[in-house]
Amino acid sequence: MDLARLLKMIIIHDLVEAEAGDVSVLDQIRNPEIRKIKQQNEEQAILKIRQMLAKSNRQEIYDLFYEFEDKKTFEAKAANAIDKLEVQLQHNHADISTWEEVEYDLSFVIGKQVQFDQTFVLLKDLIEQQASQKLEEAGLNVSEIRERAISTFS
Repeated sequence: MDLARLLKMIIIHDLVEAEAGDVSVLDQIRNPEIRKIKQQNEEQAILKIRQMLAKSNRQEIYDLFYEFEDKKTFEAKAANAIDKLEVQLQHNHADISTWEEVEYDLSFVIGKQVQFDQTFVLLKDLIEQQASQKLEEAGLNVSEIRERAISTFS
């Protein structure tokens, strides 16, 4: 893995979100039109960022943003997996009373983001186990939630 390329993609992705405004997955689930608006805002943001940069690196930054979005290279897949796993990991540390019901389901749908690499699958499994434990401790039926999540978000 080209670690420098991976880190650049993650930073660029976050810079674009900072410029465009980050939109939660919950908002996108509630209103699918928001996803289109998010994409348009991010496209405008990367264009704005590219114009602010020196000619020597503006095209590289622009290309790395779209490499992240396209998820075709190993580094792009890894950057996207890290982005998704990190959100769930943070979520696992939040008090269960702050979780919405759909967030129970989202704890079990990261699998498609990590299938390209066994290390990421293992990390996803550990993060899912942590979410499962939290849900079980709250008295929720994890098997039912997992089945519902897979049927809803697959």
